[in-house]
Formats: sequence, C-alpha cells, structure tokens
Amino acid sequence: MQYLCVMKSKTPSESVCINTEIILPNDTNTLGNLMGGRLLHWMDICAAVAAHRHCARVVVTASVNNVAFNQPIRLGEIVPLQAKVSRAFTSSMEVFIDVWVENNSTGERRKCNEAIYTFVAVDQVGSPINVPELVPESEEEKTRFDGALRRRQLSLILAGKMKPEDAHELKALFSK
Repeated sequence: MQYLCVMKSKTPSESVCINTEIILPNDTNTLGNLMGGRLLHWMDICAAVAAHRHCARVVVTASVNNVAFNQPIRLGEIVPLQAKVSRAFTSSMEVFIDVWVENNSTGERRKCNEAIYTFVAVDQVGSPINVPELVPESEEEKTRFDGALRRRQLSLILAGKMKPEDAHELKALFSK
C-alpha cells in the first residue's frame, strides 16, 4: 500500500527571518564601505533560515539568482536584512532578501540592496525532498510569487535544463 504525504501549505509571513548587523571596521573595504562578500554571507544566512522555516528541513543554497548593490553601506551603520520565501516549487524555494540601512539618529530606514536566492530542501543523505506549497497574501507577495516562475524558467534555460520554447510564462512577456 502506498501512502501519500500531504503537506500543509504555508504563507510567506511564516518564513520571515530578520537579522540585524552593525558595520564594524573588519566588515569594510579601504573606502569604509561594507564589503560585498560580507553582505552576501549575511544574506545567505538570513535566506537559509527563511527557507528552513518554510519546509522545516535542511536546506542548501542552489543559486544566487540576483543581487543588486544599489548604495554603499558605511562603517557604523545598522543594517536590517529581511528574507522570506517568495515561491516554492517541488523541492526548491525562491527566497527574496531586502536589505535596509537604518539611520542611527532617527531610526528611519532606506532600502539599499536586495537579492534573490534559491534553496533546495534535502534529506539526511542530501537528496532533494518535497516542500510545502506557498500561498502569497499581500500584493507584493503575489507579485514576487508570479515573477518567480519566470525567473526560474530563465535560470533553467541559461543552465541548459529547459528549452526556450517550453518556457511559456517567460515567452508571454515578449508576445501578444
């Protein structure tokens, strides 16, 4: 007899991870700005926690699909990072990370960076396993959810794992 495991779907808010860092001298380059590699490391950790919260399994970073370093982050600034799952596929999850700089005097935040990571849930021997479905709630979550399929198709095409003619959602952007 075969048993079917039904997983409860989850919302993006159930996966939220917020980490806050302060930029110290060891985090900066010779210009006094946060080194990009340090920020990538922090984003990877924050995103991994969000992916883990979604599936409650061990997760591995599959790819860093997009990173935008829009503004420098300076020595002494406070940097909140927020990650949450934007879409779940069979065994993979896209995680969107927003990075802000917080004004030390007013507490006001300005968004300075963002990234999209992909994680895969794995079992104890490292084989991919299924993850729960994601149900977006807010407008931003729905927009990111819809875009995730197109981003995934583009990544698969670039990796040679999908034929361009099979990427129907991606093609729809370019045809009427």
